[in-house]
Amino acid sequence: MSKRRFYHTMKQTEWDVVIVGAGPTGGRTATHLASLGHRVLMLEEHTEIGRPFQCAGLVTPKALQEVGLFDSVLEEVDGARIHGPSGTLAPVGTDGILRTYVVCRKKFDQGVVQQGMEAGATLWLDSRPIHAEVTGDCVRLDIESEQQEVSLTCKLLIGCDGAHSWTRRTFKMGKPKEMMIGFQAEVLGYEGKERWLDMYSGSEIAPGFFGWVIPSGFGTHRIGVWSTPDRLNGRSVEQCYDDLRSHPKWKDRFSNLTEVARFCGPIPSGMVKKTVKDRVMLLGDAAGMAKPTTGGGIGPGFRQISGILQPLSKAIFDDNLGEKHLSKITSKHFKAMKKDQDKARTLRNLLVSDTSDNELDNHFTNFAREDVLELINEIGDIEKPVPLGLALLKKVPAFRKLALRAGSKLLFR
Repeated sequence: MSKRRFYHTMKQTEWDVVIVGAGPTGGRTATHLASLGHRVLMLEEHTEIGRPFQCAGLVTPKALQEVGLFDSVLEEVDGARIHGPSGTLAPVGTDGILRTYVVCRKKFDQGVVQQGMEAGATLWLDSRPIHAEVTGDCVRLDIESEQQEVSLTCKLLIGCDGAHSWTRRTFKMGKPKEMMIGFQAEVLGYEGKERWLDMYSGSEIAPGFFGWVIPSGFGTHRIGVWSTPDRLNGRSVEQCYDDLRSHPKWKDRFSNLTEVARFCGPIPSGMVKKTVKDRVMLLGDAAGMAKPTTGGGIGPGFRQISGILQPLSKAIFDDNLGEKHLSKITSKHFKAMKKDQDKARTLRNLLVSDTSDNELDNHFTNFAREDVLELINEIGDIEKPVPLGLALLKKVPAFRKLALRAGSKLLFR
């Protein structure tokens, strides 16, 4: 990222849109709006894009095709070997049929933000808002940039600033329905199946969720776990990671590891109560849009902005950015995304999160059946888990009792 451009634009104080956070969602939003002729400024609190990252680095084919950053791909993944608490294996996927990509997040994030700059947006690094006030005709912002304070105005402020969003907190827009916590290490020495990731389940490893081992290129893997504070009962996710590595059933796979790096971070899932206010909008993790089944947030962030782009652009040109009009623009699209997210969480809780290890073992016994694996491979989509979950409840007799338990939660959401 060129500092020449950064300093050149520091004098500009009037913008159409200021985006807080230059991650994938912020960068993609900047690309869309700048390409339509809006004056867009991205603020990034760190001194470089893509660091630190707190993500497993999985990007769906649809999201990657949208930005075309195939040079960021470290590995292609055909499937997942999912292990039940007692060791039952359910291999989901087919050799040679791509399911998802593993990317270098630094390269991916930088590529997305660079596309925004090429479309005409401006980036300020080492910059963060310290005060914001909405007036009748603009948002007034005080920015701390490289230890200097700058005041500016914009028509619309968009918070793409992550799980602990400053924008969300400043404008009191609610909290994500669910805040998960993840821990991950980059390692050498894990022996896995080429082009496949491993997933491990059980209360000893990741209560209500799962642990993962993802190939990340050049002989490295990303090993991690995630859960929610209420399910951890005082444990830390780092302890869960240690328990995965020392688990009697799996410890031989982890015996020769060398750690390269460690990461820890929150995963917000469950759309916040208010995604818009007068001249303010939340997108991506700031809005609580991570998928409850995988924790992924890149695809939902991309979907959020693409689904409202044209009417939002018109509203910016017309300077019609009050809460009522922004709600009209976003309501249908965001409500549909929230409905899918709520259904996915309900299915996850039924099948995984709200089950004992014995119940989970029974589920895995059914998952491992040939006819069920055929159904999973036919319908399964990491980006769209709801159709698969509903098909399992309807077509697999062993899961019909769960369908009755779900009842109106799935039928009427």
